[in-house]
Amino acid sequence: MNYILASQSPRRRELLGKLGISFQIEPAVGEEVVSGADPREIVQNLAVEKAKEIAAQHTGEADLVVIGADTVVVCDDEILGKPKDRAEMAQMIRRLQGRSHEVYTGVAFYYDTNEGTGCHHFAECTKVHFYPMSEEEIRLYADRSDGLDKAGGYGIQSDAAIYVKGIDGDYNNVVGLPIARLYHEMKALQLI
Repeated sequence: MNYILASQSPRRRELLGKLGISFQIEPAVGEEVVSGADPREIVQNLAVEKAKEIAAQHTGEADLVVIGADTVVVCDDEILGKPKDRAEMAQMIRRLQGRSHEVYTGVAFYYDTNEGTGCHHFAECTKVHFYPMSEEEIRLYADRSDGLDKAGGYGIQSDAAIYVKGIDGDYNNVVGLPIARLYHEMKALQLI
């Protein structure tokens, strides 16, 4: 099977590596068009776009599986994407501190095998609880963190780890790829 990850995220690459499969990395570069009625639908639609963009570049190739994913943070029913700068990252963290929020990851995999062609997708949600943070902690976090390239302005596996009080759900989903569910969904379709 020829597996392709349609993402340049080092975290997704590391998580997909846990499946024990060989895969190529071909990041989707198309403009993200946000569509859907709720966060679950939005992340699935974005993941499908990414998987299909890369799959279209491999038309006619047999035994192909292209995996796309998209993650958003939701607080007070508002989607928080990647911050545009450190000031916006501080605003996001200020909003999240001392409360709970949801992280949604949509996953899609386009497949073309002898058994058929299709695009399967799902979304996973994890609730994340943050400890309260002082204004000084927020400022220091925003000055030093690597959260500019992450939804909600933080990575649970990096600087923000000391502020995470707990989670309800899949930790890897918050990192960016619910790998256990992906494995079982692919296994059910005999793609792994």
